[in-house]
Amino acid sequence: MSTRTASIDRATAETKIRLKLTLDGQGHGLIRTKVPFFDHMLTLFAKHSLVDLEVETDGDVEVDFHHTVEDTGIALGQAFAKALGDKKGIARYGSAYVPMDETLARAVVDFSGRPFLDFRAPEGIASMGAFSFTLVEEFMRAFSNNAACNLHLNILYGRDGHHMAEAAFKSLAKAVDFACRLDPRVQGVPSTKGLL
Repeated sequence: MSTRTASIDRATAETKIRLKLTLDGQGHGLIRTKVPFFDHMLTLFAKHSLVDLEVETDGDVEVDFHHTVEDTGIALGQAFAKALGDKKGIARYGSAYVPMDETLARAVVDFSGRPFLDFRAPEGIASMGAFSFTLVEEFMRAFSNNAACNLHLNILYGRDGHHMAEAAFKSLAKAVDFACRLDPRVQGVPSTKGLL
């Protein structure tokens, strides 16, 4: 089986990112974004999606974490789009429910070529230290827009912000794992249009 990989180098006035992705990996993550909570989220994303992921982000964290999180989401989405190529033979769709103690999250993804995010979570979730929960949605939007995937991610219920963020990233990971798998029954591109 050929290895589906991508490397992204992205530099702006706010961030510099080097990212390497192997879709058919073993869940290895080497993550350095200078935002410890975000490193934790991306490490568990790699582990549970079974991709191999290296990320080095140098961002203006002295301002806040927004640019680092959003721009890393952009780069990761671009890497998925590049690694999937023409999408021949992929399952295309994936979904997963993931519990985390009192929290339950659901992610449903379609690598359709049409970016869209529907993100739903309880209101007023407390920050995890300096990491605002709103950054979870910003990451998901950047990822879905640049991976060109339709993503519905819902925190169905929960109380603890850390648990809700973790369940969100883990459910995304498992949904992506299922959607990106090569299915020997799929002939060509999984679309009646012949193109994704």
